[in-house]
Amino acid sequence: MANQLCIVLDFGGQYNQLIARRVRECGVYCEILRYDTPVSEIRALHPAGIIFTGGPNSVYDESSPHISPEIFSLGVPVLGICYGCQLMAYTLGGTVQSCERSEYGKIDITQDGNSVLFEGVPVQSTVWMSHTDFVAEVPAGFSVRAHSADCPAAAFEDHGRKLYAVQFHPEVTHSQFGKTVLRNFLEKVCGFTGDWKMDDFIETTVAALREQIGGKQVILGLSGGVDSSVAAALLSRAVGRQLTCVFVDQGLMRKDEGDFVEQTFTKLFDMNFVRINAQETFLTKLRSVTDPEAKRHIIGDEFYRVFWDKIREAGPGNFFAQGTIYPDRIESGKGNKAGQGSTDVIKTHHNMKEMPQDIKRQIAGIIEPLRDLFKDEVRAVGEKLGIPHELVWRQPFPGPGLGVRIIGEITAEKIAVLQEADAIFRDEIEKSGCAEALSQYFVVLPDVRTVGVMGDHRTYDHLIAIRAVTTDDFMTADWARIPYDVLARVSNRLCNECPHVNRVVYDITSKPPGTVEWE
Repeated sequence: MANQLCIVLDFGGQYNQLIARRVRECGVYCEILRYDTPVSEIRALHPAGIIFTGGPNSVYDESSPHISPEIFSLGVPVLGICYGCQLMAYTLGGTVQSCERSEYGKIDITQDGNSVLFEGVPVQSTVWMSHTDFVAEVPAGFSVRAHSADCPAAAFEDHGRKLYAVQFHPEVTHSQFGKTVLRNFLEKVCGFTGDWKMDDFIETTVAALREQIGGKQVILGLSGGVDSSVAAALLSRAVGRQLTCVFVDQGLMRKDEGDFVEQTFTKLFDMNFVRINAQETFLTKLRSVTDPEAKRHIIGDEFYRVFWDKIREAGPGNFFAQGTIYPDRIESGKGNKAGQGSTDVIKTHHNMKEMPQDIKRQIAGIIEPLRDLFKDEVRAVGEKLGIPHELVWRQPFPGPGLGVRIIGEITAEKIAVLQEADAIFRDEIEKSGCAEALSQYFVVLPDVRTVGVMGDHRTYDHLIAIRAVTTDDFMTADWARIPYDVLARVSNRLCNECPHVNRVVYDITSKPPGTVEWE
């Protein structure tokens, strides 16, 4: 990497990606590595800063993740967050105990004004806490810099060794000056200059792609989503008509979306475009399947079975490309450059499939130009490449499509109901003027039928659940407060215009404890 590097060591915390996102927002490139990455490997990467994430364990439990004390002797600044804070204290001789009173949510802290971490931060501020253990005694050489009513060491440091720890989560938006604390660590302690920029990424990536591909052909698996679209645009800029995009229409897209994808790509990009209509094949494979992970696997496997066949037809020596992004690799448990990820598998991503041996032997290599980017960075790249705003900022859509928005078995009838309901909901939200305030909105078919009355007749038809969230990172999300009159119009239209729908409910679950999608 030509950029300065910050390493985020993951101890199983739910905010590991969010920490990395916040670091990159400061113009600093970072990688998430496992907590047990050998210190020799970390040293070889020449990081200018290291951040320990939070985690669900207790450091005094021998089975919990621990770290070699050697990491504190690298001469590299370290910031420990939550569990990482406790781990730093425990490893260096401090005392960590169970709290008499745990701290969850917004907590007021007081800092003493003597730490570079808190430059520009008021003496008193609100932070986000989430811990049942606390540092009762800091290690020798450390000074306490902040406290709360129930946490005597909310922040402490050994300034001479450039070791810093905070019990709170500066990465979440609920911490008022959290981003200031992170920026102070990155710029004032580590000396990062903010050299991670999307313009530079495009320039260097296009040059690297041209060098890697040479005169060979590239075949890209296209889903029609933002990620594969931006990957296609990058490759198109790099090699033009050496690129062939294969769009596998599995029949699980939103209403009329397959046609929209084809029209967009054939008009905007200099490439070869191939559309394969495989709706019947996918429905046959999904018959009687209800488990969400099984559905994801089947949809992903079938997508690639069709795609692998296309590669076989093309003959040997071509590159294979896809729109994998950084969270795909982390959430699928695939890890990163330093080994397997320590985060539990949240969901299987359709573009993280094992490649058949004959394909491995046939292709010239795998190209994933976005593999190190987060979603917001992908969108920024897309806009700088000239992709229309409405495509770059279109509603997020899962790789398996409507297959994971239909709970239970997937049938052609359910797909038709959901496509129509989704189109009505999106239309009403856009007309209401609410769309810009929402991060994501869609409908779910929970496979629940309820009794209703339409005219003089009893009905027993589908319930539709509508979902809308606000978030700035998708690591956490809050349910959107859509005005009641808008909800009323949505419900009225769904029940009157969408066949086989007689009831509408609104999902008011935040993330956590829920997820944005239902499956």
